[in-house]
Amino acid sequence: MKKLALSMCLLPILGVTVMNAQVSKNGGISQEMLQQIVKTQPQSSADRALVNAIAGNKIDDLAKNYKNSATMTTFFSVETPKQSIHDQKSSGRCWMFSGLNVLRANFAKAHEQKQTVEFSQAYLFFYDQLEKANLMLQGVIDNAKKPMDDTRVQFFFKNPISDGGTFCGVADLAEKYGLVPMSVMPETYSSDNTRTMARLVSSKLREYGLELRSMVAAGKKEQAIKARKTEMLSTIYHMLTLTLGEPVKEFTYTFTDKDGKPVGEAKTYTPKQFYDATVGHQLNGTFIMVMNDPRRPYHKTYEVEYDRHTYDGHNWKYLNLPMEEIAQLAIASLKDGHKLYSSYDVGKQLDRTKGFLDTDNYDYGTLFGTTFPMNKADRISTFDSGSTHAMTLTAVDLDAAGKPLKWEVENSWGASYGYKGYLVMTNRWFNEYMFRLVVNKQYVPEALLKEFDQKPVMVVPEDPLFGVDD
Repeated sequence: MKKLALSMCLLPILGVTVMNAQVSKNGGISQEMLQQIVKTQPQSSADRALVNAIAGNKIDDLAKNYKNSATMTTFFSVETPKQSIHDQKSSGRCWMFSGLNVLRANFAKAHEQKQTVEFSQAYLFFYDQLEKANLMLQGVIDNAKKPMDDTRVQFFFKNPISDGGTFCGVADLAEKYGLVPMSVMPETYSSDNTRTMARLVSSKLREYGLELRSMVAAGKKEQAIKARKTEMLSTIYHMLTLTLGEPVKEFTYTFTDKDGKPVGEAKTYTPKQFYDATVGHQLNGTFIMVMNDPRRPYHKTYEVEYDRHTYDGHNWKYLNLPMEEIAQLAIASLKDGHKLYSSYDVGKQLDRTKGFLDTDNYDYGTLFGTTFPMNKADRISTFDSGSTHAMTLTAVDLDAAGKPLKWEVENSWGASYGYKGYLVMTNRWFNEYMFRLVVNKQYVPEALLKEFDQKPVMVVPEDPLFGVDD
């Protein structure tokens, strides 16, 4: 039996070996090609020393431009009030932290900084996960007659649920389910560390997805399919209550000032009532999202198919603009004291010790004896760069002509990370690695608002740029 099993295992390996041998005659690495490659390798004593240095040290330590770190300054000519720094820990909820940072900053500004509020990320995250589970299951139903290897079907089964997202999710979820204070629904281990929970929920959703496809194939009635989906979501809800806690339905709360002293009397709220007391209006319709994607025509509106948090919510829709125009929108908001949701490819050229982002922080080209010449469009097209992390834009430093020199963002990696929980980025880094900005419509010129309202071009979620912020 063991010999037979071994023989069966060797068959595909031998097949691959034969296939690779055939391919190598044309596009593979031949012995002659390998010899030519080896001959081109540098052999000087300096190169041997470099090999030893790189093999035994962090690449960033060797490539770091130490003189460049001295150019970081923390003065900003336009700065919004500071607020407490939060920590998303081992989760992909940066989009939620940034979105709620903006909402709590707006609340404090409306109360002249005399009242503050800390929103519960765990509460909104519970409903985010439940809604994404429903979005996946209903998406499977909607596409059940397509083959299993169809791109859209694979989209749902490959990523049945995630903890990433965009500000559109904050708006849809908060309007639908309300908000609660952090003190009445604090973080749990699984909200801070989402990997295992996400893996188990994803496995269950894939199982359920297959069952729903079978029901459609068997000609089951729509009502029966809906009833079964509801049962499935009941199980997901139970898994979420065990990991994230039962969502708060009603609570008593007293607002406080920035020093934690009570302001006013304690009142009882439902989450929707607390949303009304702290936000006070619908979010959808009050903002636009703008992006910088140099691959596509500017001043055109785009919408990402199925890129939303709730099935009945809003797809991610954005106006594509040059960086200079995006900067002016951000400056207008910051000058009026309002922080902004924004996202970046934060891992590029990041000095993690100082919390400093600049295009000259690391000289990888000199270290490896080559160049890295791709521009922003090339990096996006080849999956080399894209929006990976949402942060809250809080400040800008302008020169005498009103042009931005550097920017500051409030991060969600804890108060000890970077510069007291903040990151400072030069404007040249901002232009290369900033992607999304959510701005209130009151700071957007009428011409841009009209462009945002044009019929959007639909784009697919598999595009290199449309990964969710985490």
